[in-house]
Amino acid sequence: MREVFHQSLEDVQSRLVEIADLVAVAIDRATRAFGTSDVSLAEEVIEADAIIDEKAVALDELAIEILARQQPVARDLRIVVTALRVSASLERMGDMAEHIAQLARSRFPERAIPKGLKGTFTRMGELDVQVARRLAELLRTQDLRIAEEIRDADDDIDELHVSVFEKVLGDSWKGEATATVDATLASRYHERFADHAVSVAKKVVYLATGDWAGADDEVTPTPVV
Repeated sequence: MREVFHQSLEDVQSRLVEIADLVAVAIDRATRAFGTSDVSLAEEVIEADAIIDEKAVALDELAIEILARQQPVARDLRIVVTALRVSASLERMGDMAEHIAQLARSRFPERAIPKGLKGTFTRMGELDVQVARRLAELLRTQDLRIAEEIRDADDDIDELHVSVFEKVLGDSWKGEATATVDATLASRYHERFADHAVSVAKKVVYLATGDWAGADDEVTPTPVV
């Protein structure tokens, strides 16, 4: 029974990594679709989000089954409970990628990126893709140094997010209402994507150390919606 239990825990980890890999693909495609007005690529992201949702639900069901049948304690219990919370964050990251793709689709054949902000959104997209890929690696290896890298990238994304608001609220902004809304929403989606990644990183630190205060010292995300 103990061997079966540990196999189930390994299955939980492998499923988390699988979902994280899918999220990394989603945000990569979403940012490319947003930057190039590639509506076909945007549709791929939107359709693939259902797969992320399904896998997250299946993982949650597995975790709940482990809790009910195995009644884990101590670190084993932390692993299962953490998996449930990480699954939720990954699912939300998939949603953020989908939202970015939906913006690209809604503005087709025009570009969703407002004039004067292309460089900013290109960089935000690059950072989000980097964060997603590093997050998958963190879940795969539990290398806590990666958690710090994710936090640092999130700080850069936060700065870019602030710069978008400063731009659209500045006196020199000449964008129409639609462009203002697009810029605000897209920037928020990018920022929230990274926030969820930081939240996952924080949970992995806690799982590895058993110290929530220590996790806060390493990774401090903004609140997750």
